[in-house]
Amino acid sequence: MTVPAPDLTVDGTGLLCVTLLLRLRKEIDGVEPGAVVHVVATDPAAPLDLPAWCHMTGHEYLGRVGADSPVFALRLTADALPTRSDAPWHRAGG
Repeated sequence: MTVPAPDLTVDGTGLLCVTLLLRLRKEIDGVEPGAVVHVVATDPAAPLDLPAWCHMTGHEYLGRVGADSPVFALRLTADALPTRSDAPWHRAGG
């Protein structure tokens, strides 16, 4: 599968996934549904955490950009569930 070019790139180089998700949540706030976001993530847990976060929120996980790349792609959806601003790994109100 060919991953589309990004509308937005979020650089999480050197961040642990908790901090990466905080940055990702902040940077996608207000971005139009359908936008493709590339996330640069060097945390070894990112290949598990990013798909799980997409599954929880409803955003579409598109996969790794290149076989050995630390870049992961997702597509924002209109019906995504909001997450807490202080804890983006939890749904808002939950």
